[in-house]
Amino acid sequence: METNGLAYLPTGEARLLRHLDDMFERWGTEDGAEPVIGAPLLPVAKLAKLDYYQNFPQQALVVNALDLERRPQGQDASAIEAFPSEQLQSAEIGLPSATCYAVYLGLEGTSLPGNTLITLVGRCFRREERYTGLRRLLGFHMREIVALGEQEFVEEHINRFSSRILRFAEALDLPLRKEAATDPFFDGEGPRALLQRIAPVKYEFLAGELAIASVNKHRNFFGERCAIQLADSGRPVFTSCVAFGLERWLAVLHDRYGDWGAAGEAVAKADQALASAATIEGTSHAR
Repeated sequence: METNGLAYLPTGEARLLRHLDDMFERWGTEDGAEPVIGAPLLPVAKLAKLDYYQNFPQQALVVNALDLERRPQGQDASAIEAFPSEQLQSAEIGLPSATCYAVYLGLEGTSLPGNTLITLVGRCFRREERYTGLRRLLGFHMREIVALGEQEFVEEHINRFSSRILRFAEALDLPLRKEAATDPFFDGEGPRALLQRIAPVKYEFLAGELAIASVNKHRNFFGERCAIQLADSGRPVFTSCVAFGLERWLAVLHDRYGDWGAAGEAVAKADQALASAATIEGTSHAR
């Protein structure tokens, strides 16, 4: 059930979402990723430092506390539909639109001993012009696998997972295509934005017209802005991430298989097929 972009997931949907998230997390940990838990909300000032409100103003959502001197009281407090701005304090907390922001801000000012993989799931929030079932929600789950380190390492990370996503979709008999996309992490007029137009830094995996996963490389943007360095060189880390929109996967799997039980069985079978293929490939290389 979905109302105004806010979804309640009954047992069938919830079980499949959990199954998908466990699987995507395992993909990360099998690749060497450490599981972490990120902050659910982030300071506006920190997100602003990452150009978030310059580049994604249309998606931004913030949290205000009530002004206790001006808040409705008595019977008026039982008939509230919305709080006018004059009854709110200034908004100092932001709702993240992607899970990886919690990683970069969580590691701010640190030195990493070497190339690092991290995986986490987060609740993300995006203001949209319209919301459509599980395909486009105000609040949703996003599983990410984030790479931080040398440039070659973070690029190999998204290349490996691009291949894995496509092989998984093939095993699922789920038509999926990979297309270059644009995310304005960088000032639209700056040199980074020009470089992005020349060499795409984001690819989406689309089922029909719906992006259900993406791979993103950010060069050393977050390493510089968050002062995350490699201990041996002192240089800002390069970063990349692989992202899975879990409710969107639910939507396309239900469209493909017709019910939640059949979709869950198909996911399990495709996951096992990939694992078996990897075992055979590993045995072949060992000979």
